[in-house]
Amino acid sequence: MTAAHTGPEPADRILGGWLGRIAGNMLGKPVEQGELWTRDRIDRYLRRAGALPLTDYLPEPVEGDAHDPPLRPEWRMCVRGRVHGSCRDDDIDYAVLGLHLLETYGFAFSTEQVGDLWLLRLPYLQTFTAERAAYRNLANGLKPPLTATFDNPYQEWIGALIRADVFGWTCPGAPRRAALLARRDAVLSHTGNGVYGAMFAAALVSAAFSAPSVRDALEEALAVVPASSRLARTVRRVVSLHETGLSWEDTLATVEEETAGLGWIHTVPNAAVLTAGLLYGDGDFTRTIALTVRGGLDTDSNGATAGSVAGVMTGAEAIPAQWTRPLEDTVRSAVFGFDGVRISELAERTLRLAATQG
Repeated sequence: MTAAHTGPEPADRILGGWLGRIAGNMLGKPVEQGELWTRDRIDRYLRRAGALPLTDYLPEPVEGDAHDPPLRPEWRMCVRGRVHGSCRDDDIDYAVLGLHLLETYGFAFSTEQVGDLWLLRLPYLQTFTAERAAYRNLANGLKPPLTATFDNPYQEWIGALIRADVFGWTCPGAPRRAALLARRDAVLSHTGNGVYGAMFAAALVSAAFSAPSVRDALEEALAVVPASSRLARTVRRVVSLHETGLSWEDTLATVEEETAGLGWIHTVPNAAVLTAGLLYGDGDFTRTIALTVRGGLDTDSNGATAGSVAGVMTGAEAIPAQWTRPLEDTVRSAVFGFDGVRISELAERTLRLAATQG
């Protein structure tokens, strides 16, 4: 196992990844509806509540203000002052399921075994878009890669990317190995940029253990996906705009125009929001997840991945307490056998797996 030459120990980084993923997910969950909650609407909401700059979970809605779209129904469990343990969410379910996959089948797992575990441990109604299509195909007897392509219009959406973090946590400092594991998982339900997004995310999380900066981690992650893919070109575009000194707002506005028409759950525009949040967050955990969620689109998924990367880079001890204390070391999960599990236990189990990859 390759750890960073300096900085937090692997155990603290892995716990930081879990805590960061959960906190970032919770931050973005109330406004997870990208066609309604645009960047402007999110910031207007925060401004009216006196919550800019954003340094804590989202505030409750301002009484009597009908200008904004409704928050997600779960908002009462996800806003500041009301968080008591994590909300159940697919972004966390898949991290839990990925851990269980590696514990059950080892690092030589097959794509077919991923599908077997879904059918055994994951309720159908807690799957969405490409995952639901693949689940239905599995139940009807189809095998990968047909599970990803038959009657599935969501093949390049963000679902595979949100499943990838555990492969980075268990392959610290080995981004190519992490990406190959993520690819084996992703092809159950995705193709093209949907698969590349998962490989990119896994490699990014893995690189965060040893890279000296966010920019270096992004370069390592870009190295595992085809340079000509739309995902890679879009991520590089964000990097280049950041290098010119363009503001975060103008960078996102530019890339939004260039990815128009893909939809708010497609992997490519969400990878742009994630990349911008990481670059402009510049290693600061709070700023990273706040900017990423304020970037809009699939806010809880992007917040989760940004939080995971930032949490690995800083380590758990350096994550400000306003994000971690309300989580009460507890995960709610739809994965059978895992509801109420301790975050610290998940991190310890992840560390044991990572130790076998040295």
